[in-house]
This record gives sequence, structure tokens and C-alpha cells, in this order.
Amino acid sequence: MSLTSSKRVAPVFSPINETHVILFLVAFRLLNSVVVRTFFQPDEFFQSLEPAWFTAFGQDQGTWITWEWKNHLRSSLHPLLFAAIYKVGDFVASILQLSPATRANLLIQAPKTAQAIVAAVGDFYTWKLATQIYGEDSRGSWATLVATTLSPWQWFCSTRTLSNCLETTITIVALELWPWKWSVTSADNGRSDHALLLSFRKCLVLAAFACILRPTNILIWLTLASFTLYQTTWGRRKIFVREVLMLGSTVLAMSALADRYFYKVWTFPPLSFLQFNIVQSLAVFYGRNDWHYYATQGYPLLLLGYLPFAICGLYLTLTTRASTATDELQTSIRVQLATVCLLMPFALSFISHKEVRFIYPLLPSLHILAAAPLVRFFWPAFFSYGAHFTPRRLIFLFIVLAHLAVALYTTTRHASGVIEVMTYLRQQHDLHAASTKTFYGVNYEPKPSTSGITAGFLMPCHSTPWRSHLIYPTIDAWALSCEPPINLNETQRAVYRDNADQFYDDPKHYLQDNMAGGLRYFPTRPSANTGPQFYTSYSGRGPKKLNEWPDYLIFFAQLEPTLKDLLRSSSYSECQRIMNSDAHDDWRRRGDVVVWCVNGAEQDKWRVQTQKKRLAKASADSAKRVARILEAMKSEPPVSDCRNWPWSSSSPSLSEAILSKFARRQPSTWEKAVSWVSSSLPRSLGGKPGTSKKKRQLSERELWS
Repeated sequence: MSLTSSKRVAPVFSPINETHVILFLVAFRLLNSVVVRTFFQPDEFFQSLEPAWFTAFGQDQGTWITWEWKNHLRSSLHPLLFAAIYKVGDFVASILQLSPATRANLLIQAPKTAQAIVAAVGDFYTWKLATQIYGEDSRGSWATLVATTLSPWQWFCSTRTLSNCLETTITIVALELWPWKWSVTSADNGRSDHALLLSFRKCLVLAAFACILRPTNILIWLTLASFTLYQTTWGRRKIFVREVLMLGSTVLAMSALADRYFYKVWTFPPLSFLQFNIVQSLAVFYGRNDWHYYATQGYPLLLLGYLPFAICGLYLTLTTRASTATDELQTSIRVQLATVCLLMPFALSFISHKEVRFIYPLLPSLHILAAAPLVRFFWPAFFSYGAHFTPRRLIFLFIVLAHLAVALYTTTRHASGVIEVMTYLRQQHDLHAASTKTFYGVNYEPKPSTSGITAGFLMPCHSTPWRSHLIYPTIDAWALSCEPPINLNETQRAVYRDNADQFYDDPKHYLQDNMAGGLRYFPTRPSANTGPQFYTSYSGRGPKKLNEWPDYLIFFAQLEPTLKDLLRSSSYSECQRIMNSDAHDDWRRRGDVVVWCVNGAEQDKWRVQTQKKRLAKASADSAKRVARILEAMKSEPPVSDCRNWPWSSSSPSLSEAILSKFARRQPSTWEKAVSWVSSSLPRSLGGKPGTSKKKRQLSERELWS
């Protein structure tokens, strides 16, 4: 049975308007972007939004520009896209005269909204490519659409502002435009070839952009180009090479102009990227993985419940030949996609530093290949009668529920505190600005505040977003950094410790040497700084900038015992605690996100809130215990001689009833054993051998009453 056998039967779905599909996907991904409130990778912010903020609003905004941008490793095309979105959002805020808080929320949501639309386009073209393979309105194409919308990885990652997410969408759109027929037949007429040529040109522009965005994307196009050049005619080979050189050069020239505008110098980021990450192997500084990482961790994380079906799809694709001439094109597309899905992870396995998102562009192709086995396995279970299909129905239900649970947990709970703490800091800034305005009085024109709160992050580097979520330039913040050992020899790299490593190696020594006043002089009230302030000390290696003790000190709960000991003589105390994750693979990031401040009023307010929560919890627990006791009492059999109670005109009180029930209940086996041992002991050891059985029972009643 062919993988595309569903194509040759009558369509099982009524034809649907493509506009309806794309509108549904846009709405779905917009909801997706709103739900995502967790942290995944620092690149989501520091390789896109931070440089975009820098470009849109200038150098005095307090943006954090990392070493990659200083060394020209990244293409400017991605942040320039978000810079334009920031400009539009700021323009809308000014036209509508939005409040600072509303403007901040708009600028936070604008990039996520744009990325949600990009993700929806990727889902749509995944479905479109599936229709080329399985046919329009076929089971395989619709199974692909269902698979991509129910994918936990897509829900978790697709609406984030990572370059890999944009790369994935561009890749699947380009794959849908790729001239697959050139690798199958040479019998097309001129009109067909002309249409394919126009499609090929669009594909090349997108593919070139994807390769500039992420140089490793070239592995996909080298594989497909090899298939096409080997199987097509000589005339088409010349057209292929001509178009690649012409359009590739055009896109490179446009990218060079954009980088010249962004960096202010002529540079070629893809070459710098390869030099730093491949030649100097600086990526190892951020982690080293096993050679089999993509097979044992990468694909399982990407696919989750779809993994066995994707493996089955890869195997059947590479071992099944086309049964008819009609299947030749579809079989060729599947074979080329399967080859890409195997060769790209294989090539990337030779690089020491590996991440799941590096193979993310393969996920749409994997969903397409998994669609046929999914249909074969589950379709009969839902459209055929018989109890023998019940296990398949249960497996389907389990996969759906597991995917939903993973998707919701990873987007709403795990690593959520590091996002929420930025909202808290913005709220505190708004309160500070409001108090500053009140100080000037209602009869005076509001004076713009040039001062703001200060914050320090004693966390592993890039644990939180930065200016893209702090928004206000008057929030003066600092954090631990982790610059790699650039331009150092092997010996120096072996002993190199970055800023964050030095802190966690010896927090006391680090704070003593890198904080203004060391561990002796602390602030006693909130500051009113007009900008970043540093103190300068001099050592044998020259002047060093010292961070100022901030109004708010943010760290993970695992560091709390250490800081309590080091800062016990300071005015710092807890003023907020935010749940971050239930467990974490990095010991430095375990526990809640804790905020300490020097504002006594804030500390008192937090203590009152915490006490109220404790009392409410204790009250709820007590109510539950009383309810359980009363429920247990109701379930006990009635007392046989309750009619003989000597009450006069009303029922006995609750206390009398409880005492009576305890007095008349039968002793347990343990109580009988204790009574027997007690009666067996000599009088000198506490026993009562002279007590009769009747009296012993009376004594027990008295004891239990």
C-alpha cells in the first residue's frame, strides 16, 4: 500500500477555502502568543529585541548589546524587522496618547504579535506542501495540519522572537516553492517551466535570506540542490546555476547594505559567525553535548508523541518505491525531505555545542512525513466499528492530552517567574513615577521624571529579558555577564571564568570586590538616581567599574541562605517572591525568583500580604480538617443506647455527643494490647494486677473520655 494511497480515493473532506485556513491559523497563533509567559532561550531577547530596541530608540535607552553584535556575528536583518515594528508601535502609542504603562504593554506585545503571524504563515505552508504530496482535501494533508497545530513544540516555540522561528517559517515557505518537478521529469512544456522558474526565483530569495539569518540553513539547500542538479536536464542545470548566482548575489548585496547601516562599517556576519563558532569553537563555552544528542534528545523533544510515527514515515519513505507514474513526484518530494531530515542533524552532530532549536527548521517536514503513518494507524480506529480498535483510540487520546499538558505547562508555568519579575519592576517604576508627580502637586504642570528605580540581578547571565521588557530607560539595572574568552589562547581559555562564574564560585569575595562599598556600606533608603552610576576603584590591572547597591536585588531562591548571611547587616529584606519553576536542570536557577528591597514600606506591605496568605491557608486547612472529622462522625454507626440519655427537653450538645461516642466505642487492637501489657506488669512497674476486668474497662473509658 502506497504512502499516498489516500490521494487516489474520493476526498474525505469537503473542499475548504484557503482563506479560512489562514485566518484560523492566525487567530490560533495570536492566542498562542498571548498564552506564552515563560522563558526559553536568551537569544529570544538578546539576539533580536535588544538590538532592535537599540536601533529604534537610540543608544541612551540602557539596552544590553551582547558580544555577538559587538563582533559582528549576526545579521542585522532580523533585528531591523523588529525595529520597524517598535517604531510603528511607538507611533501608534503617541497618536493615541496612551499612558506610559499602556505603551509599555503595547511595545511588549507588538513583536509577539508579529511573530505569531509569521508562525501562522509557517503552519499554512506546511499544509500547502502536504497537499502537494498527499493531494488536496486528503487525509494526509489534513493530518499534517492537525499535527502542526497540536504540536507542543510549535505551541511552546513558534511565537517566540528567536531567529530559528523565523528561519523555520522561511524554510517551509521556500520548500513549498521549490521546483520539485525538475528533479523528476523533463517533459514539461515551456509554459510550465516558466511558472516553475518564477516559483524558483521566489524560493531562492527566501532561501538566501534564511541562510544569511542562520548560516547552518545552507545544509538544507545544498542537499536539495544536489538532487536537482543530478536528476534534471543539462539545460535546467544552466538555468539553476544562473538563477542561484544572480539572486544569491542580489540578496547578499542587500544584506551587506543593511549591515553597513546597522554596524556603521562594512562587514560580512556569516563569515564572522563561522570563524568564531567553527574555527575558534567559542560555542563550546556555552555547553558541550554528546555526538548522538540530536537522535536521543533533539528529535524526541521536537516530536514528543509523534516520534514513532515520524520514524516510521522516514523508514517507509526511504524503502518504498513509487507504485505508479502518478506517485513519482510525491515519492521524490518525500525522499528529498527525508534525506534532509537525516543529513542536517548528522552534519550538525560534528559541532560540539548542540541545541534543539538548531534543527527546528526540520519540524514541518517531519510532520509531513509522519502524517501518513498517523492516518494509517488512527483513521480506522475512529471511522470503523469494533472493540479491537479501542487501544488505538486510547493511544490517540493519551497523545492529545500529553501534548496539551506539556504545551500548557511549558508556556504558563515553567520558568515563568523571570518574565513576571520584569512586570513587577515596571509596576514599581510606575508607582515611583506617580509619587514623583504627586510631590510636585496637582496645581503644577506634571514634570517628567528623570529618575527611576534601580535593580540588580544576581543570577546566571541572561536569565531574564532586558530593555524589551523593562521598557523605561529610567530603570537603571545591572546584571552578571558571561562574555566568552575571545582572542585568548588554549591555556588561557582552560582557566577562564566569566563574570557569573566568578560570583557563584565565591559570592562573598565577588560582592566585596565588585560592589560599591563592598559588604560594609549599604543603602538605607530607595535611591533617586538620574542614570547609571558606577564607582571606580584601581587595581594592578587598571580601573574597574563597581556596581552600585540597587533598590531591588533579584535572585533565585537557592541563593537566599548565602545572601542572608552576607547581607544580614543591611536594610535589604524580602518584598516579593514569584514562583518560577518546579524543577530546573541548572542548580543556580532553582527555586522561586526572590526580590529584596530597601524600602521599609514595601517590606511591611509584603509581610502583611504574606501573613494574610498564611492565615487564609491555615484557616482553609483547619476547615478541611473539621469537615473531615464531621464527615467521619456521620459515617459511624449510631450509638445503640442513645435513647437512654437523660436529657430533658432538647438534644445533647455536640461536646456531649462526641464524648459519648468516644466513651462507648470499642477499643482498637493496639489499645487492647497496651491494656494487657499494663495488667501483666508488677505493681511497682505501673501494673494493676488486682484490678478486675470490669474495672479495667471502666478505667479505659475514663482514659479515652
